[in-house]
Amino acid sequence: MGHDHSHDHTHGANKKALLVSFIVITAYMIIEAVGGFLTNSLALLSDAGHMLSDAVSLGVGLLAFKFGEKVASYQKTFGYKRFEILAAVFNGVTLIAIALFIFYEAYHRFMDPPEVASAGMLIIGIIGLFVNIVVAWVLMRGDTEENLNLRAAFLHVIGDLFGSIGAVTAAILIMIFGWGWADPLASVLVAALVLVSGWRVSKDAIHVLMEGTPKNVELDDIVQTIESVPEVIAIHDLHVWSITSGENALSCHAVVDGKLSVHDSQELLQTIENKLEHKGIGHVTVQMESEEHPHEDSLFCRTEHDAGG
Repeated sequence: MGHDHSHDHTHGANKKALLVSFIVITAYMIIEAVGGFLTNSLALLSDAGHMLSDAVSLGVGLLAFKFGEKVASYQKTFGYKRFEILAAVFNGVTLIAIALFIFYEAYHRFMDPPEVASAGMLIIGIIGLFVNIVVAWVLMRGDTEENLNLRAAFLHVIGDLFGSIGAVTAAILIMIFGWGWADPLASVLVAALVLVSGWRVSKDAIHVLMEGTPKNVELDDIVQTIESVPEVIAIHDLHVWSITSGENALSCHAVVDGKLSVHDSQELLQTIENKLEHKGIGHVTVQMESEEHPHEDSLFCRTEHDAGG
């Protein structure tokens, strides 16, 4: 019960962080776009486009949390919790697409550096840097370590923060030395960071969709934990996966003493569930069997069988 309360509290904090960030980023994105038109700055307009992707990312993230709150039904027995992971995939792929677009634009700027109103670019870049620092701080107060959806949004903002640093640095170099190539060079450095971030988020989200073993779960440790219970002889058909960020599930077949009573079996299940909860697994399904259970070469089976069985 305490685990559910903690998860609900974290979920609420994550949603609030996304909402505040979405409002701030969207408001500044409009300001930066207007500033880009007024100063005739392609760099600022590009950064505004990057912030538009941030706003879309945060908006999709909010929708993911909203859908995730829907209760389970006959059609969706786990509810809509996986929507958060789908949103993380969307955000990760978007980051990769943005990085490739920045590389493309940077190439053309190296060939023909555009005229940039460096003074206006500097002022708006500094304001953008401050805004991104505030938004990054708000998102960091959420669960960016475990929640893929929030982490993807956080990485979007971090990419934009470096974009603001690049814009400010480039503006100063253009103002002092007239180095027009400073703008595309800063863009390339930012694009590299964005590309790495997008790849990592996409890879982690796809791992969840493929029902891979959660990164915070050590499978050998789980096997030892279950088999450390005296009544458990061995386990097989072990599966551990994530339903969504921070919600891990496990199912397995446990070979137990066939003389266990119904009451003893219930106590055994409760013992296993309590032990696994401390290992970060909240949803546990254990099928109990006698030593004569029929199967062939199942995962983690340590029980000897006759040639026919």
